[in-house]
Amino acid sequence: MGQQQLLLLVLGIVIVGLAVVVGIQAFSENMKKANADALVNDAVRVASEIQAWKLKPAAFGGGADETGFANLTLAKLGYDTADANNGACAAGEIKNVNGCIGISGTPGATVVLLAKSTPDSDLDNQVQLTISNTSSSGIATVVSTVDDAS
Repeated sequence: MGQQQLLLLVLGIVIVGLAVVVGIQAFSENMKKANADALVNDAVRVASEIQAWKLKPAAFGGGADETGFANLTLAKLGYDTADANNGACAAGEIKNVNGCIGISGTPGATVVLLAKSTPDSDLDNQVQLTISNTSSSGIATVVSTVDDAS
């Protein structure tokens, strides 16, 4: 009877150990997806502010008189992009708890926003939003995973 009880105890420990490993893996995947969703939300919020800037007359600090989205910066939208305030993010980007958001390339007829997970995290999410006009259909979103080592 002692051998059978010992075998059941070992089997129980193995099953509990496997359950813990599976639970940790599920939590990690859910955390990565939650971060990607939060980055999309943050980037869409900034994209909406860009569209509002484009519709606002230049006399009120907007870009209605600009050709396309030329001369747009995150600073014109009221964001602090100073290096001292954006932590691990690159110059010209804004930082929040979900990651870094910046304008990719030079704005012209379209604006491309790039939102990435914080560089010191292991999440490696990237969201690219392309804003082509001021309608709700003028925002295209692509979510991907990047490797920080490259």
